[in-house]
Amino acid sequence: MLVRFLMTATLLAVVYDGALAQKASATATIASADGTAPVAAKAAPAILSKVTQIDIVGLKKLIKPTGRPLLINFWATWCPPCTEEFPDLVKIDTDYRGKLDVITVSLDDLADIDSYVPKFLAEMKAEMPAYLLHTKDEGAAIRLIAKDWSGNLPMTVLYDGSGSVAYMRNGKIRVQPLRDNIDKLLSPPATTK
Repeated sequence: MLVRFLMTATLLAVVYDGALAQKASATATIASADGTAPVAAKAAPAILSKVTQIDIVGLKKLIKPTGRPLLINFWATWCPPCTEEFPDLVKIDTDYRGKLDVITVSLDDLADIDSYVPKFLAEMKAEMPAYLLHTKDEGAAIRLIAKDWSGNLPMTVLYDGSGSVAYMRNGKIRVQPLRDNIDKLLSPPATTK
C-alpha cells in the first residue's frame, strides 16, 4: 500500500511539474515600468492565416487570366520538399508584390483547413492567398494544371498575363531559374529599330 501511495505521489509531482513548465513557457518575464520587479506577461497568440476551401470550379477561377502574371504553388504540410521551399515562396511573394500574383493551393486533408495548414502558414509569415483544394476528381484537377503532371508535390506553375504557362517545376523549386522567368515576364519587350 505504501509503495502504491509513493508511486502515485511521484506521478502526481511529475505531472504537476510538467504543467508548471508548460505554463512558464507560455509566459515571458519582463521588467516593470520602474525596472525593479519582473512581471509575467502572457505570450501573444499566433494569428492563423485564412485558408479558403476550393473545388475544381474554384481552381479554374484561380488560374483564369487577369492580365498579370500568376505563380501558383501546390503543396501540403506532410510534404518535406514543400515545407522546405516555402520560405523561398514567401520571399518571392514579398519581393514581387504588386507585380506578380502568388497563391498557394494546399492538398492537405479538408480536416486540416483550420489547424495544420493555417498554423504552418502563420509560422512561415505567409501573406499570399492560401487555398485548400477538396475535390472528388483529383485527376481532373491535375489535368487542368498540366497534362503530364502525375500529382506529386510540390508543383509550381508560372503563368503569363494571358494565362499561358511560362515556367513549370514539378519538385522543389530552383529559386534563381524561377526568378529569372518571373523577371523575363515582367520586363518590357525589347523594341527593334
